[in-house]
This record gives sequence, structure tokens and C-alpha cells, in this order.
Amino acid sequence: MEHNDSKSNGGDVNHHNNNNHVSKKLKLSTITNTEIRDEFNHHDKKVARINNGSFGSCPASVLSAQKQWQLKFLSQPDDFYFNQLRKGINESRKVIKDLINAEYVDEVSIVDNATTAAAIVLQQIGWAFTEGIFQKGDAAVMLHYAYGAVKKSIQAYVSRAGGFVIEVQLPFPVNSNEEIICEFKKALEQGKLNGRKVRLAVIDHITSMPSVVIPVKELVKICREEGVDQVFVDAAHAIGNVDIDVQDIGADFYTSNLHKWFFCPPSVALLYCKKSDKPSDLHHPVVSHEYGNGLAIESAWIGTRDYSSQLVVPSVLEFVNRFEGGIQGIKKRNHDAAVEMGKMLAKAWGTNLGSPPELCCSMVMVGLPASLEISSEADAMLFRTHLRDCFGIEVPIYYQNPRSGNIEDGVTTGYARISHQIYNTIDDYHKLQDAINQLIQDGFTCKKLLSR
Repeated sequence: MEHNDSKSNGGDVNHHNNNNHVSKKLKLSTITNTEIRDEFNHHDKKVARINNGSFGSCPASVLSAQKQWQLKFLSQPDDFYFNQLRKGINESRKVIKDLINAEYVDEVSIVDNATTAAAIVLQQIGWAFTEGIFQKGDAAVMLHYAYGAVKKSIQAYVSRAGGFVIEVQLPFPVNSNEEIICEFKKALEQGKLNGRKVRLAVIDHITSMPSVVIPVKELVKICREEGVDQVFVDAAHAIGNVDIDVQDIGADFYTSNLHKWFFCPPSVALLYCKKSDKPSDLHHPVVSHEYGNGLAIESAWIGTRDYSSQLVVPSVLEFVNRFEGGIQGIKKRNHDAAVEMGKMLAKAWGTNLGSPPELCCSMVMVGLPASLEISSEADAMLFRTHLRDCFGIEVPIYYQNPRSGNIEDGVTTGYARISHQIYNTIDDYHKLQDAINQLIQDGFTCKKLLSR
């Protein structure tokens, strides 16, 4: 997919005479493709990077702004701490408040990542169990496809304190929101058996592996109707990827990483905590001298460290506003291109997408040919490494255990999770398509990787 350098930049991913990942309907107005290439010139040019979802991407202009903040600190640390740091973080919080439609700036804290946010929320749930506010055996509900670190945090904070954890068994491939809602209701019913109360529901906005957009608003509404005490939405992939309106969603807590899809350098995340009349027992797990001054202030100083990634959020907003439609326009272009590239690959391999387009974001699950014989999570990881080392392709591979329990001929057990971000070109996806086709032609199977 060649970039042209016109200001209008109006190609289409399917238009072979002008191969461009931006749709004709949404044109770039103030940034050229040359400028986009320059912004991401630090990317390894030998690698087809179709895994923005794991670590995100940061443009050069934002990295430059970050460097300026770092130099401000290093040149005069005392002035930076007393006169600039708190003010700068507050400016970032104001930008985030508007991006997620929070009602008050005080509802927004900035932390390192969604894993830290989960620790903050789950820590106070654990205290409620140990202090007798919640009864031993009361339930917490989470999705089976919850992120691994969040599962571990629930184990560390909730299970250890006496909570009974229930996993919502979601189908995959998934065909509709109704399937997700049905399984979620079953888990809540299980949580209330034997007189238990459901104290917490942890709901992903976008599951990581496999990647599916979850109907969070509907699930939060069900939680309210069923008397769930607290609802925490883990939306690590959401900001810059899907629409967010925390007032409309209605959860008690909502977290999202800004370094995944909102172009911030690692690592920075938001934690929204809905304003409540009840006294808050939320605290940053790193206790510093701001302890007790409110979560936002506690999080703004956890000791001497590099806070620059949290301070560049206004600069990131300037970057995304160089595109027509700002972040909304970028989200639409990325979603449309990811779905289109996913369909192209599925057609080439004779497979399917893991979910319909409306349940996809800027990440899409694409079935891999069954002849590759991906038969375990270990196979998936080895195959991912093989694509990286031998073909220069970076893409996560997901293993789906067949429902029958047996791997039969023609059953898709492996999926590639492709991402699309503004720096991607159609060549990245052709490179993956050609690599898989070559492996099939050569009679490759994952068993050959295990025998090495």
C-alpha cells in the first residue's frame, strides 16, 4: 500500500490504482502521508507491525514533547516538582475528562497502566472482604477472556480475601451480543446461589485474546438490575479505538491505556471513578507521602520517577487533531481498514473472522488454515515466534480449543489477531498473507516447530 503525499490523501484499501489505507469518505486534511511516515520513522522497516494492540505506537512529535518534559525535570528538579508537575498532570486529566465524557475532573486519575488501575480497584474489594464489609464466599464475576494480569490480580486481592470468583464462559467465534449477554446472565445467577451476593463484576470493553468488543453498557445495566455492588470496566484497548462515554456506560470504575491506541508513550492510563456520596477507600498501591489526599493526588506522586508520559496528553491531542475528524476519524478509518484486511485474509485462506464487523474494533481475529495444525497455546506462541524470526511479521496468534475436544480436519483452531493503525499499509497484510500461503505450499505444520 503506497502512500501518496497529497493533502487530501483519499485512497481506499481496495482501490488497486491508489493503494491507501484511508477511505475516500474520510480524507486527511492537514497531515500528509509523508508526514505520517516521518512520525513513525523509528519503526523497524523490516517488520510488518500488525500488532499495535500489544504495545501501541507513539509518533515522533509526541516523543519530542516527552523529551522536553524530561529535560525540564532534569534541568531543575525542585522547580519541576513544586511548580510544574501537578499543573501538567491536571491539564492531562482535563483532556481525558472530555475524551471519556466524565462529569468531573476529580473522577479522573492517571496511573501507569490498566494493570495498576485494576490493583487499585481490587485492593479495596479485598479490604472489604477482610474487614467484614463483604461476607466470605460472596462472589466476583469476570469474563473467561479477561486479561491474564487482571485474573492474577483478582486471585491476589479477591480470592485470597475470601471472595468466590465466577468466570463468564463466552463463546468464540462469537456471532452476536445476545450470546455474550446470555452467558453473562448465567454467571450472575450462579453468583447468587446459596444466598451469596455478587459484590463485583469485572467487564472488559474489548477483550484482548480473542479480541471482541463487549456490550458493556448492556452488561452494566444488567448488573444494576441484579444488585451487583460494584462494576469495574477493564477497557485497556478502548481509548482511541472505540467510543467511550463513561456517564452513558454507567460503571463505577473504568480504565484504559492511553499508550495503546491514543499515541502516548508508555506508560500511561486513566482510571475513572464515578463520583459517589459514599466515602472512598481507593488508594494507589504505592504508598507515598500524598496518601490520604485522594486517589488522583496520590497517583500524581508515587515517588521520584519519569512522569513525562503522563504529561504529554495535550500534545497527543494536538497530533490527532491534525487528522480530519480527529480521534473519531482515526477510529473509523482504522476499524474499516482492519475489517477489510481481515476479510481479505480470510478469503485468501478459506477461513472466517472471529466475530462480525460490529463486534470488531481496530483489531480483528482472522482464522488461520487448519492445515497449519495449531493444536495448543504452545503451538500458537511458537508459530508467532516463527513468523517474527523467519518472515519479519509481528502478529499475535490465538489458539481456540475445538468445542468437540478433538481437532478434526478443517476445523479452525488458530487465529491471527491483526491490528490496523495509521502507520500500517496494505503491504503489511500482503506480507502475512504470502507467508501463510508459502508455509501451506511447503507442507508446514506446527509439529515441525516442536521437533526442532
